[in-house]
Amino acid sequence: MSRRCELTGKAVLTGHLVSHSNRKTKRRFLPNLCNVTLLSDTLGRSVRLRISANALRSVEHRGGLDAFLVKAGETDLSQNARLLKREIEKKLAAAA
Repeated sequence: MSRRCELTGKAVLTGHLVSHSNRKTKRRFLPNLCNVTLLSDTLGRSVRLRISANALRSVEHRGGLDAFLVKAGETDLSQNARLLKREIEKKLAAAA
């Protein structure tokens, strides 16, 4: 399983650990990933995702998983999230 947020695409970054004497050694900046279960109002079921804490705040701010996915771009989403987005869009189009 890769260390990548399924909704925002946030991944591992690399940089330097800089000592007091200004020596630089490689280090990794890991995203704060959480395993969460989010409810989809449109689909009427829960969905398990591995997302960053920042993405969880964004989902809640936008008004839920459905609103976040409808507004999100395809490039940042994982394959699982893309399928979920298409499923939600089909359901919304059928209801309208």
